[in-house]
Amino acid sequence: MYIVTQAFLWAAGGTGFTALMTALGASMVFLFRRQPSPSLHRVMLGFAAGVMIAASMWSLLIPAIEEAEAMGLTGWLPAAGGSVLGIAFLLAMDSLLPHFTPESFHWKEGQTSRKRTALLVLAVTLHNIPEGMAVGISFALAAHSGDPALLTAAAALAMGIGIQNFPEGAAIALPLRQEGMGRGKAFAMGALSGLVEPLFGLLTVLAVGSIQPLMPWLLSFAAGAMLYVVVEELIPEANLSEGGHTGTLGVMAGFLIMMILDVALG
Repeated sequence: MYIVTQAFLWAAGGTGFTALMTALGASMVFLFRRQPSPSLHRVMLGFAAGVMIAASMWSLLIPAIEEAEAMGLTGWLPAAGGSVLGIAFLLAMDSLLPHFTPESFHWKEGQTSRKRTALLVLAVTLHNIPEGMAVGISFALAAHSGDPALLTAAAALAMGIGIQNFPEGAAIALPLRQEGMGRGKAFAMGALSGLVEPLFGLLTVLAVGSIQPLMPWLLSFAAGAMLYVVVEELIPEANLSEGGHTGTLGVMAGFLIMMILDVALG
């Protein structure tokens, strides 16, 4: 019971930080009237992709393999199987919800503001779920193992996702403001997109407390879901035509920063 409580508190702090960074990014709507330039937007998307790639590898897949081997299992089996399940989950969700792209922020003829806002919230929720799960699972693994290195790795993961959530919050709120939504409401929508991370992170911690043998699979599930988002949407949007190398450089910067955080803190 003590371990579950400790994991819950750690995950609350980690996912609370990521949600706060999203809200801080959304608060840019009070300082700027327009969304970032296309080049800056591509850098932001690329940076988020780089962070998620590194986090999937160092903070999720490698611990999943090590945890599986400690249980006497074949290391690659839950890593590969869990990743496939995470990818399949988002494939299924993408068939139901709209893709989260820059075009998602433009009003469509005949579409009411209420309907559009609801679709946007659903799309953003879809892409924040695996991030919240990843942070929650990482802290749960650290608490159950008692390894300080895993705790610092979980903290690095939360820090990396928080860093990429800042531009994500701005990328949600600023276009909404440009389309005519009030600053307060645009900020609220941007901040709301980050609240699903603590929700799903803490729910994951509670679930892991009773299904510890599935830990390697859950870590890999979160990794697969994050990689799906990166390959399906972030990298393509960061490398649109006439974008030069800004998106690619953003990916490299995000990957290197997350790798340095994970290795230095771990």
